[in-house]
Amino acid sequence: MAKVKKTFSCSDCGAMSPKWIGKCPACGNWNTYQEEIITKLTKQEEKKKSWKQPDRNAPKPIPLKEIIPTSKDRLVTPDNELNRVLGGGIVGGSIVLIGGQPGIGKSTLLLQVATSIEAKVLYVSGEESEEQIKMRANRIGKNHDNCYILTETNSSKILNHAQQLQPDLLVIDSIQTLSSPHVESTPGSISQVRECAGELQRFAKETNIPVFLIGHITKDGSIAGPKLLEHIVDAVLQFEGDQHYTYRILRTTKNRFGSTDEMGIYEMLANGLREVSNPSELLLSQKDEELSGSAVAATIEGMRPMLIETQALVSTAVYGTPQRTATGFDLRRLSMLLAVLEKRCGFLYGQQDVFLNMAGGLKVVDPAIDLSIVSALISSLEDISIPSSICFAGEVGLSGEIRAVSRIDQRIQEADKLGFKQIFVSKYNLKGLNRDKFDIEIIDIGKIEELYRLLFEV
Repeated sequence: MAKVKKTFSCSDCGAMSPKWIGKCPACGNWNTYQEEIITKLTKQEEKKKSWKQPDRNAPKPIPLKEIIPTSKDRLVTPDNELNRVLGGGIVGGSIVLIGGQPGIGKSTLLLQVATSIEAKVLYVSGEESEEQIKMRANRIGKNHDNCYILTETNSSKILNHAQQLQPDLLVIDSIQTLSSPHVESTPGSISQVRECAGELQRFAKETNIPVFLIGHITKDGSIAGPKLLEHIVDAVLQFEGDQHYTYRILRTTKNRFGSTDEMGIYEMLANGLREVSNPSELLLSQKDEELSGSAVAATIEGMRPMLIETQALVSTAVYGTPQRTATGFDLRRLSMLLAVLEKRCGFLYGQQDVFLNMAGGLKVVDPAIDLSIVSALISSLEDISIPSSICFAGEVGLSGEIRAVSRIDQRIQEADKLGFKQIFVSKYNLKGLNRDKFDIEIIDIGKIEELYRLLFEV
């Protein structure tokens, strides 16, 4: 008989301890240790699995030059945003993990794919009943004959059904609800998530059937379970967005079959998620009159260029300590830009409240947005509006210089396509740039003083 042993492991980092402790010594989190049951093999069972007695059916080493790569095409979905994030479609035998906040739209996204793709799909849910999934399918207006629904949490039974059905795509919602009969612990524990993910990985590689996993996240935003889960899968997708905004962003943090710089944008509607093919038109506000404190930046999110509106409000501080508030932008970066404006240009923001907002609820980390933010801050302070036909692309240095940014051609082309008349860029970006192929006027500057002289001096 196999010996049964109990141990405790941290649900956040996977550290193990022979007894329960309140604070994890590895990650520092409190009350994260859970009891697990480990079955230890006897000496006779260990001899059967010894490397001294190799299995005759085990795979043998093959020289690299003799391996012939398969040329099987990717499974292309009707969702162009998902195809872009995955690198062109779903690779056969791959296992993809999607994480995100509760209610962000993970199940809706995969149900839309499962009911619209021209392939046989097995959708396994351990959180909802068949009636609930049917109600969601009716809400999003998708009913497909080749989409099969299974409500089961036992991993062995799920794989048996998948082996009999032989689908082209397997969707698991979610990995934390599954339990393997080979592990005696509660669903969602470290050992259960690790074992179920391993079984699904072996199934995907042996049958060449792609598998999509939905994963829960912790309160700090990382995917729940052991870090080994992210190492096992081939691609990790993060579904981001605020529930109070309609936009959702699908980012790639790991992809063995494509780039990790791609990004997909969706809009949450009453009938499901809608692809946003041209986000620039949605992120630019439609205004009847020119208002101060608003500037448009040409940014790069992933591999796609987009134009986003930056809004700034500068007002006299009522209390002793001025407020600094930024939505969708790094607050420390905003403080640095304010210090540059005070030190290098003489603008007095020390007794002013400063509020900064990225339109649409997006979080922007592109340094090329600095020039747009500086323009919006000066515009709000001077109460002078910036013409809506002008956009900006440039990084601001500590000495007040405008530094060059990457992929300036794509930024200018995006602004030109949307009908902007002028774009302010760094003069160091002009090396090798052909101005004749653009209809937009390119204005090159090297200092913030030049920006102020061209835009705000009357």
